[in-house]
Amino acid sequence: MSATASVCGDQRIAQAWAVLGTVLDPEVPALSVCDLGIVRELLPQGEAFDSMLEIVLTPTYSGCPATELIERNVLEAIAVAGLGPARVRLQRAPAWTTDWISAEGKRKLRDYGIAPPGPVTAGEAVPVRFISRRTASQPKIACPRCASTDTTQLSAFGSTACKSLYRCLSCLEPFEYFKPI
Repeated sequence: MSATASVCGDQRIAQAWAVLGTVLDPEVPALSVCDLGIVRELLPQGEAFDSMLEIVLTPTYSGCPATELIERNVLEAIAVAGLGPARVRLQRAPAWTTDWISAEGKRKLRDYGIAPPGPVTAGEAVPVRFISRRTASQPKIACPRCASTDTTQLSAFGSTACKSLYRCLSCLEPFEYFKPI
C-alpha cells in the first residue's frame, strides 16, 4: 500500500468512526452504537478510498429485535457521508457485554434516567432471571436522579429485555436499570 493510500484509508476510517458515533441505538436513543460498544471494528477491504468497508457489529444479544434496524442505520449513515461502499458483518463471539459500554455511554445513560450497569467480573455475572433472587451480596442500584441507593426492583424487565424497572424509595421516582451481562 502506498503512503498516500494509507493516509487516505486512515482518514476514511476516522471519518467512519465519527459518523457511526452519531448513529443512535433505537432502543436507548441517548446512546450511539459506538457508545454501546457494538461497533467492534472497521476493516477496509482494499487500498482505494472507494474500496469496500466492512463494519463489524456485535449485537447486545443474539435475539435483539433492533439488530436489523441498527445494521440499516449504520449502512445508511456511511452512505450519506460518502464513505461507502460498505457492508456489515455480525460477529457474535466474543459475546457483547455491558463492560463494552463506554464511560461516556454510561454517563449518557445516567443523564437519560437509566442507571448504568456496573462492571462484570468473570465468573460473577448474574444471569437474567424471571424470578427475583436478590441477595444481600448484590450491589445496590443507585437512582440516576438523586443517587440514593435506597431502591427496589419493581420488575425484572423494563421497556426491553436488557433493562429492569426500579423505584427510588428516597425521591419515589421510577427508573430503568441497564442489566450487566
